[in-house]
Amino acid sequence: MLPRYPESTELTVGLRPLLHPLFQQLHEGLSEFTFANLYLFRQNHHYVLSVLADTTMVILGRDNATPFFMLPFGLPEQPLLDQLFHDHKMMKCASKGQAEALTERGYSSQADRDNFDYLYQRQDLAELGGRNYHKKRNLIKAFVNSNTYTALPLREEYLNDALRILEDWRTETQQQGDYDAAREGLEKMEGLQLCGGIYYVEARPVAYVLGEELAGSASFVIQFEKAVSGYKGLYQFINQSFAAILPEIYDTINREQDLGEEGLRHAKLSYQPTGFVEKFRIYPPADPPAGEYRTCPSSQQQDS
Repeated sequence: MLPRYPESTELTVGLRPLLHPLFQQLHEGLSEFTFANLYLFRQNHHYVLSVLADTTMVILGRDNATPFFMLPFGLPEQPLLDQLFHDHKMMKCASKGQAEALTERGYSSQADRDNFDYLYQRQDLAELGGRNYHKKRNLIKAFVNSNTYTALPLREEYLNDALRILEDWRTETQQQGDYDAAREGLEKMEGLQLCGGIYYVEARPVAYVLGEELAGSASFVIQFEKAVSGYKGLYQFINQSFAAILPEIYDTINREQDLGEEGLRHAKLSYQPTGFVEKFRIYPPADPPAGEYRTCPSSQQQDS
């Protein structure tokens, strides 16, 4: 059992049997709302869990000095909602439906564009047909014609190779990014039931993809995608290759947010998203946002 608010508990793997089935029932498809995502980024956002007096589960967190809460399973009774806003600066990751309902109640709603998830039709990414994907196809052709490659399911036996890719990625990019979460995701991928693919050129491991199903199994979210440098067209190849092997049960692929990074936004838009999973920040009526707010980085994909 989760503690009663304002008491809270840290996220542990032992809570997965309780929480994972609940997250699977959510159909909005926000990439934050899977057990694996919350668990792997628990330190970035200082996530803890609690349950309100009306049994509504609440996720509490803090980005830098900004305390926030999230309500993936619905809005609580008004006095409890008032208490949450009294104790925290804002509500984060509100769905469009929640934002509309709270706006009608007088709350201030702000679209969090930097954290909108990018949605693509799985078949579009698998086939890359039409003029819009001409440059992508050329880059993939360049990779295929220049390299002898192998693509395999990312299983436990390839863990060390995937970790090597991650280490090479960090060394080459000279950035920490989501390294810690990505490493733990690999080390605990079986327990968290994440799945993906790993790619080799000759005998060298060069790229991997890791994710899970989302939105009631209608979508698949790519949580981590890492590749080494020096292979033209590699990112485009693994993007198309992995989409092509995903089961048809997944209508869409969620490639998460761009975090307001211009290069990442351009890359994600270049794949012609068919829509977005919109997210909102909600503030009390007397406390409108003073300026643009950006969350700590989560998964950063480099899919140009």
